[in-house]
Formats: sequence, structure tokens, C-alpha cells
Amino acid sequence: MKSTIKIDYVSDVACPWCAVGLGNLNQAMAALSERVNFEVHFRPFELNPNMAQGGQDAIEHLTEKYGLAVEQVKINQANIRTKALVAGFEFHPDGRKRVYNTFHAHRLLYWAAKDHGLQKQAALKKELLITYFCLAVNLDDHANVLDAVKRAGLDIARAQQILEGEEFSKEVRDEEATYTNADIRSVPAIILNDRYLLQGAQAPQSFINAFEKIIQDH
Repeated sequence: MKSTIKIDYVSDVACPWCAVGLGNLNQAMAALSERVNFEVHFRPFELNPNMAQGGQDAIEHLTEKYGLAVEQVKINQANIRTKALVAGFEFHPDGRKRVYNTFHAHRLLYWAAKDHGLQKQAALKKELLITYFCLAVNLDDHANVLDAVKRAGLDIARAQQILEGEEFSKEVRDEEATYTNADIRSVPAIILNDRYLLQGAQAPQSFINAFEKIIQDH
């Protein structure tokens, strides 16, 4: 009987390295799928919890936040695009246009897991990342978010109901607090079996090495 490795993937849908890390994680899990089962939970983290409706120009935001020159931001973005492509995400060649608040996306991800299971949550997570980084459209526009819900095979009417209300707000806030209280300040943060922490967009082999160690320890 195969053992199971539980993975808590703490991330934001507005985090490009979270997309890279997820693609690499998926490759690592596929490589070991015949030896071990994986149970992946996507946990919420907001990079910009105070971002106003309408967002902020992405280049402006990144230069302000990190104190970088515009040219350096563009070089960094090109580097991330290259890594994302290897990980299975074809980022928009012009980059994301604006940075948005993602709280509503996290509420939908919570709903997907609660009512439809982890596989549907994973499908929605992937489609939200595609919406933001590959299609590079407005995350504040519910129509774009609902398109992601549809592509993930989830109920659009139910998702719209959630977007228009406050459902799952407390649950998401509580989960966010769990990880900030655990001193997680950057994402992706990947917690294996509630014990081992991996930080950043690890390469597939790094994930495989961590999984191998857990398998050996058991």
C-alpha cells in the first residue's frame, strides 16, 4: 500500500514564482506517482492585502515595492517567464499589466476544496494562475475569474454568488493567520506532512529529493 505525503502549498495567485513552483511540484509528483500518493492543499497568502479595487500598474508597483529600476524589473520578469515556460506556464509576453487584490480568488479556492475536493481546487488554482499570468487580464473583473471557474469545471452560478457576497471570508482570514503566525512571510512556502518546510520555487529535483527522504524515513 502506497503511503501519502500531505502538501500544504501556501501561495498567492498573483505570485509568479508560485506558478513556477507549482509547475515544478507537479513534475516532481508525476515522477513519483507510482510510489506515493500526494494530497495537495492550496493555502491562502496575499502579497497585496491592502491593494485597492482596480489594482496598480505592475511595473510601478514592483519598482516601488522592491526599489528596483524599471529595466531591472523587466529583466527579472523575462527571467521568470523563461522559468515558467519550463514549468508548464506560458506567461504573456508583455507581462501582467496590473497587480490586484486576490482575496476573492482565495475564497473561491476555499469553496472548491470544501465542496468539490482537492482535485477541483487544484484545477481552479491552475486556471486562476493562467488567467493572471498567461492571459494577463483584469482579476478584479468577475467575468475573467468566472471564466477560470468554468475552465476548471466548476459551477459558475455558485461561484458568482460567492463573489457577490462574503462567504468563506472568515475561513480564509483564519487560514491566512495560521501561516503568518507560523512566520511565513514569502511564498511559495511548501509544508510537507505538517513538518518539513520548503521555501521558494524549488526545482523539480529538489522536491523529488525531499519526497525521497520522507519515503525513506517511513
